[in-house]
Amino acid sequence: MSRLAQTAGLTDVQREILSTVRDFVDKEIIPVATRLEHRDEYPTEIVEGLKELGLFGLMIPEEYGGLGESLLTYALCVEEIARGWMSVSGIINTHFIVAYMLKQHGTREQKDTFLPRMALGEVRGAFSMSEPALGSDVSAITSKGVRDGEEYVLNGQKMWLTNGGTSTLVAVLCRSDEGHPEGTAPHRSMTTFLVEKEAGFGEVRPGLTIPGKIDKMGYKGVDTTELVMDGLRIPANRVLGGTTGRGFYQMMDGVEVGRVNVAARGCGVAQRAFELGVSYAQQRHTFGKPIAQHQAIQFKLAEMATKVEAAHAMMVNAARKKDSGERNDLEAGMAKYLASEYCKEVVEDAFRIHGGYGFSKEYEIERLYREAPMLLIGEGTAEIQKMIIGRRLLEEYRFQG
Repeated sequence: MSRLAQTAGLTDVQREILSTVRDFVDKEIIPVATRLEHRDEYPTEIVEGLKELGLFGLMIPEEYGGLGESLLTYALCVEEIARGWMSVSGIINTHFIVAYMLKQHGTREQKDTFLPRMALGEVRGAFSMSEPALGSDVSAITSKGVRDGEEYVLNGQKMWLTNGGTSTLVAVLCRSDEGHPEGTAPHRSMTTFLVEKEAGFGEVRPGLTIPGKIDKMGYKGVDTTELVMDGLRIPANRVLGGTTGRGFYQMMDGVEVGRVNVAARGCGVAQRAFELGVSYAQQRHTFGKPIAQHQAIQFKLAEMATKVEAAHAMMVNAARKKDSGERNDLEAGMAKYLASEYCKEVVEDAFRIHGGYGFSKEYEIERLYREAPMLLIGEGTAEIQKMIIGRRLLEEYRFQG
């Protein structure tokens, strides 16, 4: 284990889980990640290995066949996986958010139906809020679910669906005006629907189409897609929690823990970038000595390591706050904002240390340089995080004049 990004106060079980995950990352992910990423190839063997380790059920309660671990344990595992290849952590994250939403908000029947199979990785989760025209403005969604007897009919188009092709259960946020009079605030007339589907692309069930993978600059391997609903019929018992109008709050609860996950990804990618930078700096010679002995490079390494350490500490604090049952939107927003920004900066400094070789696809830092920007926008942009942080600070420090 490295000196950086250590976490005090872990149990023996947590340390054992993390050690197992780190070994898996070092042996099964890092050696193949760049090759798979350049081919934009789905990491099937890696995913099967994660299933065997039980990571798809890490936070699912033991009564449903999961490991019943904390958000902190999960976030630290994500940090390790992202250190190997960030795309793999994305495959797990969307699954985890849907499982978390089911655990927190699902009916007993919904939990019994999905959680045991999700713990095994047999059912793979994805969630969908965004639409082509709205970005971060979730309250402006136009996808709609209309009651028709014992079913709802869903229509609309969704965007940026991680695991859109490989998932078999998608939590989809739609507007549902049933029981909500005109003039109701937009966020009070939204419902989360649990949509079961076949894996793959094209029409994956009547009324539901996954057009294909979106070609991206980075974050490859994992499938990012659109989702088109045209007369999609969903049974009424697939409304998450059994009650309409709660979807916005359910999704925000899921995104809150998702932001801890994105912070953890930023920590993992930054750690790997530091590892690559500090290693290369000791191997590369200029002017008769390793570049690590030049003060300019030592200053970069010092700044990089400090950012790695600070981001990790904030991520751990946000996870522990949520685990304690306290509200953590302020801490999660701060951790996500800082970790993603620091990740970008640490990766760029490692890229600069590599010089011209950093621009070569033969070197791992080239992949990290394309992956880091996704963290600046995933689970809410930096600007959205700052809005959340600012509002919460004004609540906490209200002027008493």
